[in-house]
Formats: sequence, structure tokens, C-alpha cells
Amino acid sequence: MTALSDDQDAFGHLLHDYLAGQDVFEVVERDDGFVGSIGSPRRYFMPFREWPAHERRAMEWAQGRVLDSGCGAGRHSLYLWKKGLQVTSIDISPLAVSVCRRRGLPDARVLDINQLDPASGPWDTVLLLGANLGLAGNATAGATLLARLAAATSEGAHIIAESVDPRMVTEPVHLAYL
Repeated sequence: MTALSDDQDAFGHLLHDYLAGQDVFEVVERDDGFVGSIGSPRRYFMPFREWPAHERRAMEWAQGRVLDSGCGAGRHSLYLWKKGLQVTSIDISPLAVSVCRRRGLPDARVLDINQLDPASGPWDTVLLLGANLGLAGNATAGATLLARLAAATSEGAHIIAESVDPRMVTEPVHLAYL
């Protein structure tokens, strides 16, 4: 996938408008019209002390040169950069990258992880947080992505990732959709 056009960049507009102080909210809608959640984008800007415990613990594994893929508003990148790590933040949302730059991140780029040049490494840590491991799409694409990351990382590098298995549901409305 290439960079999103302005009319495709709903998430980027959400982050940009929130940073600008506008009263906005996030709506997550499935392709069948089911609205799953509505909430504040504040979570994308939360300080470290307010992060979920698993995210705070995961940051202990970050080292060296860090690639934050699907960086959003850059909260993970900012935390690690302020700790002195060299961080490159990437996202397909030009507005999300703009938000990262406005928040002070010196190396934020509009880039799809699937188009990452392995020669841009070696990375010592790759972040795929916020369910961004799912960016691969399926097991075959996931294996391709992991092979690309292996070629772009140093020996002993860490991938810090989280994901959700959407099939692990019990509610009838979700089971019917699956």
C-alpha cells in the first residue's frame, strides 16, 4: 500500500484535529455497518504513566535503533526518543506523520512497512504495537514481512508487537459476521 490520500486518511485527520484542540471522537465501524466502538483519540497521546501495563513493560526491551511502524501520533516513538534511542517513525498516514513531527519527532516518514528497504537498517528494535502486527494481512504475507524485517534488523534484534485474534469472540453478532 502506498501513502493515503487526504480523503482516505480518516485516522490522520482524527489525530491532527485532536492535536489542534478540536472536540473529535473515533468511531470504529466494520464493513457490514456494525459500530464497535466510539471514543476519544486521547489514548494515542497518553503519557507513559497512563499506558497499559503490558506496553510499559514492553518498552524495557527496546534498544538501539528503533523502527516504529504504524506510529500513529507517535507516543511510543516519543517515549523512546526522549530516553535517548534513535527512533524512526513510519506510517502510511501523511497526517499522522505530520502530527509526529509537530510533537517533536525528528525522523518521521510516510512509508508502508511492506515497502521498507532492508538496506535502511539495521534496526535493533521494531515496534508493531496497536495491533500493527496485523498489517501483514494473512499468514503468507506475515511470513514475507517477517523475512523482510529479518533482513533489515541486527543480530539479536527485538520485534515488539501486539495483535488481536478477531476470531476469539463469543457475542452472536460477531460470530455471525465471521
